Amino acid sequence: MTYVVTENCIACKYTDCVEVCPVDCFYEGENTLVIHPDECIDCGVCEPECPADAIRPDTEPDMEKWVEFNRKYSELWPVIISKKDPMPGAEERDGEEGKMEKYFSEAPGEGG
Repeated sequence: MTYVVTENCIACKYTDCVEVCPVDCFYEGENTLVIHPDECIDCGVCEPECPADAIRPDTEPDMEKWVEFNRKYSELWPVIISKKDPMPGAEERDGEEGKMEKYFSEAPGEGG
């Protein structure tokens, strides 16, 4: 099992999760985070830290696409280990439908 970041992180990018991760397996895109599935040790400490409820175990239904999404971008984006401010408008976008199509950017974040 591994944990993955799902669509609700897009355009919110809360980073509360990165501070509690004991293995630094979060990677930062321009407007979302991902978890490297091969680096995640399945400890689960990140899941309750996410204000947007965007971190889910891969054992839930229909998570295969998110495992591959997280794998792909964790190999392209820089690691993030420090908490940053969420994106402007994060509270308003929390739970919004269709965030992948509306907002997702493949551009890397700054990391750090």
